Amino acid sequence: MWTVVALEDPDQSPAWDWSIEREILATAGAEFVVHDCRSQSDIAAALSGADAAIGHVESITMSALEGATRCRALVQAAVGFEEVDVTAAARLGIAIAHVPDYCTDEVSDHAMAMLLALARGLTPLEKSVRHGQWDYEAAGGLHRLRGRTLGLYGFGRIARLVAAKAQAFGLQVFAHDPFIDHATMAKAGVEASDGLETLLASADYVSIHAPLTPRTKRVFDAAALAQMRPGSYLVNVSRGGLIDEDDLLEALQAGHLAGAALDVMADEPPPPDHPLIALDNVLVTPHAAWLSEESLRQRSVLSAEAVVAALEGRMPPHTVNGEDGFPWLEA
Repeated sequence: MWTVVALEDPDQSPAWDWSIEREILATAGAEFVVHDCRSQSDIAAALSGADAAIGHVESITMSALEGATRCRALVQAAVGFEEVDVTAAARLGIAIAHVPDYCTDEVSDHAMAMLLALARGLTPLEKSVRHGQWDYEAAGGLHRLRGRTLGLYGFGRIARLVAAKAQAFGLQVFAHDPFIDHATMAKAGVEASDGLETLLASADYVSIHAPLTPRTKRVFDAAALAQMRPGSYLVNVSRGGLIDEDDLLEALQAGHLAGAALDVMADEPPPPDHPLIALDNVLVTPHAAWLSEESLRQRSVLSAEAVVAALEGRMPPHTVNGEDGFPWLEA
């Protein structure tokens, strides 16, 4: 019998319900065991006897992988896999896969909801009512959305859905993504920006849709924020580390930016007294853009099915390493 382990962060709340994964893997003839993993040594111990794994932890290093001599695949049950040592895993014959498309509708909807909330001043208007006021000018000067511009930093699955939804509201959409050709953007009715500086200077709203890598870490720093149009807005539903939060705070307090909406932050959860949260023109949600009943189920199903593929000698969908293949792949 195969042994599949779940690597779970016990500090996650609420705890993950593994019933769907357990059912799918039992049908495939696999025993499923959940391990609480607070450290790399905990992960190493869990992987040592595993034929495959599903990860609900952020960081998986070489030290955790090197004893996983039986493991065929580790599926990160998430869009991101930045903190997994995929190169080391490939050398050890371990496929690293992820589930990049389980929540594209939800995240794109959330980005648009945040953009609309900023555009219509919902946060200051709602706060004014709660404070006993009835002042339709509490949000300051509002502008019609139709005819304004949206810049997308990144043009992957989620960004393309945001573009279509934004165009339905009458926004003109630009995008910058060095890995996507201009013809693909043009086909979506999106104008390509050759550089980030051009994108930022063109947009009334900027929405971030990029992975966190050494190249993109804090790419939205003081210099980049200064290039944004005065009075523009920033939306981030990707990774908190893409923004230098101190620089964003300064840009907002100085009035250069009109507002920001953040579903992710550099440290999660942020301290309750985080200065960005205290600003009336900042909307913060608790890394919830991915969430729906449908996405929860789809994440479980796709993760379990990817593991089954590896157990049956097939390459799991969305494998990100092992271009030369793995010894356990069947011809």
